[in-house]
Amino acid sequence: MSKMGTNAMAPLIRRIIPQLHCSCYHRYFSSGSQCTVYDLVIVGGGIVGCATAREMIMRHPNLKMAIVEKENALAKHQTGHNSGVVHAGIYYTPGSMKAKLCVEGLKLSYEYFCKNNIPHKKIGKLIVAQNQDQVKRIDDLFDRGTKNNVPDLQIVEKDCISKYEPKCQGEKALWSPWTGIVDWTIVCQHFANDFQKMGGEIFLNFEVTGFTEMAESKGQSELSPISVQSKNRCIPAKNVLTCAGLHSDRLAVMTGCDLSPRIIPFRGEYLLLSESKRHLSTTNVYPVPDPRFPFLGVHFTPRMNGDIWLGPNAVLAFAREGYTWFDVNIRDCIEMAKFPGLYKLCFRYFIPGCKEVIKSIFYPLAVKDLQKFIPEVTYKDVKRGPAGVRAQALDKDGKLVDDFVFDSGTGTIGNRVLHCRNAPSPAATSSMAIAKFIADKLDADFKF
Repeated sequence: MSKMGTNAMAPLIRRIIPQLHCSCYHRYFSSGSQCTVYDLVIVGGGIVGCATAREMIMRHPNLKMAIVEKENALAKHQTGHNSGVVHAGIYYTPGSMKAKLCVEGLKLSYEYFCKNNIPHKKIGKLIVAQNQDQVKRIDDLFDRGTKNNVPDLQIVEKDCISKYEPKCQGEKALWSPWTGIVDWTIVCQHFANDFQKMGGEIFLNFEVTGFTEMAESKGQSELSPISVQSKNRCIPAKNVLTCAGLHSDRLAVMTGCDLSPRIIPFRGEYLLLSESKRHLSTTNVYPVPDPRFPFLGVHFTPRMNGDIWLGPNAVLAFAREGYTWFDVNIRDCIEMAKFPGLYKLCFRYFIPGCKEVIKSIFYPLAVKDLQKFIPEVTYKDVKRGPAGVRAQALDKDGKLVDDFVFDSGTGTIGNRVLHCRNAPSPAATSSMAIAKFIADKLDADFKF
């Protein structure tokens, strides 16, 4: 065969080889060996995927289940790069799913931490008003949190703020004693360990490239298994759940779902407070959220290892896993450039967005925001710290999707694949409650 002919055949070969591999794999399963087709495969080894896998195997211990994760370890992206805060559920609209799941998740999380001896601290949170407009919003937040059944909220007057954070200043504050901190990566690993102890399997370095129906089973009375494919292997499954975070929309499109909502990556960059000034922050100190903007603003966040994180900002990332300005993925950039919703979002928040970029490049400028709360912090006391990337779901009109989005695709494969396309923040705190919610949906949709 000529070199040209070989090049032309290469794409076809790449498509056929996984199919042949799966075909052999399925025949091996059918030959009486101990291996079987999985009843459920969960795609994504972040905290939502692992919590849901744990919940499902607790409900159905006789089913065969597996988690597949594209990285060489679990919790490598959003779960492993978040602030580590255990949120209480103050901000969310009363009666909303986010509010209910966060408050329930808070209770379940603390119970799980204690039962499994997971290090954590209830250090509380102060939401601090700096002017009279924000003072009014403090009262609104108290009312909202009370309606959400957030435990033990307290209004703190100006003269009493220092009792909760000695160096903090403000006009009024809201105190949430149940807000805490934990390492969510450790929690995620505990969920995964529980899953494995109950018979679940975990496959790392398994990047899903597609879903196909396994051909040789066609014609039988029951549906053919779904082949969950990666570059060099595949796993047969009767049903699939995807909880893929930063790549959730791409997996949804593989089964015929619409492109929207699109995942747009926003990087949140933190600063680190110098060790000599760590005594300045003993609790979480947050600004009053501005309803004009989608993100909370910079805050002080103590960490379990003793660090104090300051931030984050919010800047558009040039890669879905773009943790620095130098992380650029051409495919990700092209997809964003083709999505009309991004242009509408950028137009809506053009000036605030430019300010965030400037503060990202000249990070000492961010210290001015921090000094409103703790004036003793200076630009000499901070240095660049870690960053995370938020998988922000965005619709075609440029609106941030702030609710859960589930999708199932088309055809005989589509109705056996459930995509969790958006699990809004605070997904880590809410993870055990979200797991129950998704498990109920799986039981209803897949008749487990």
